[in-house]
Amino acid sequence: MKRASGRRAEPAQRGRGWGRGGAPSHACPPPHAGAALSPAAGGMRGPRRRLPALPALLWLALAPLPGPAARAELRVRVRLPGGQVTEESLQADSGSDCISLELRTADGALVTLTADFRQEVKIFRALILGELERGQSQFQALCFVTRLHRNEIIPSESMAKLRQKNPRTVRQAEEVRGLEHLSMDVAVNFSKGAQLSSHIHNVCAEAREAIYTREEDVKFWLEKGVDGSMFEVLPQTADLPDLQRCKLCADRWKPCICSYSLSIEWYPCMLKYCKSRDAGGKVSSYKCGIRSCQKGYTFDYYVPQKQLCLWDEET
Repeated sequence: MKRASGRRAEPAQRGRGWGRGGAPSHACPPPHAGAALSPAAGGMRGPRRRLPALPALLWLALAPLPGPAARAELRVRVRLPGGQVTEESLQADSGSDCISLELRTADGALVTLTADFRQEVKIFRALILGELERGQSQFQALCFVTRLHRNEIIPSESMAKLRQKNPRTVRQAEEVRGLEHLSMDVAVNFSKGAQLSSHIHNVCAEAREAIYTREEDVKFWLEKGVDGSMFEVLPQTADLPDLQRCKLCADRWKPCICSYSLSIEWYPCMLKYCKSRDAGGKVSSYKCGIRSCQKGYTFDYYVPQKQLCLWDEET
């Protein structure tokens, strides 16, 4: 794992974090029409079946899906903190053992979470609308890569079987999980990132110069045999004593520590189990639904210029 110097290339030279003007598709499952959300979420269409009422908001299909591996997409209407309603896309591919959730936030940013269960990797991508009048491009792309822990989210094969009872229902999470504050002190080399997770190549294509992770997660992946040359330790306050948080930095061209917050407003975090009794009185349990959660994240990371972090300012 390399250590970066305090100087980084200018955006005009390396394009760190700046997009080319269109929202790319993501990789889990493979891109297809309708993967990205439109700014104004419309109605949803989904399969409807008559089943006995269950306590969960969604129910799991009891019959197995055809084929050895299942791919599925679910669209859920979700209420944002300000009261607005958006549409969230949930996609699952049990063959590659990954899931992806995508939603558009109230400020217009497109947020994607990709969970790679096979590699134990989570990838957060944010496409943030730029401020053209302040010299920014149409959008700025960021990727944050962290370790995926067990039981954070339901398995991909269960996600692929989810069906809605009432597609028009506006949903809110049953459980609000605590805000997680993460110091992203390591940069990930995009060209080598596929060794960590094959999904980085597609998910982070527009953020190839703005892919961040944590040193403690890097240590976990190194123990699994991942090549350490893809990681570069970023400058910290100990390296640059005058390094400030971007919201306190007056000079838009000075390096600083940026902060970006996002929230996954609704996701299936746990399976629910029901019990049944057969004719002989034997009791058994079966999957009968899901529990939904909401979780927020705040990421702190080094930027070579405050110009790359204009949202993080004192108001």
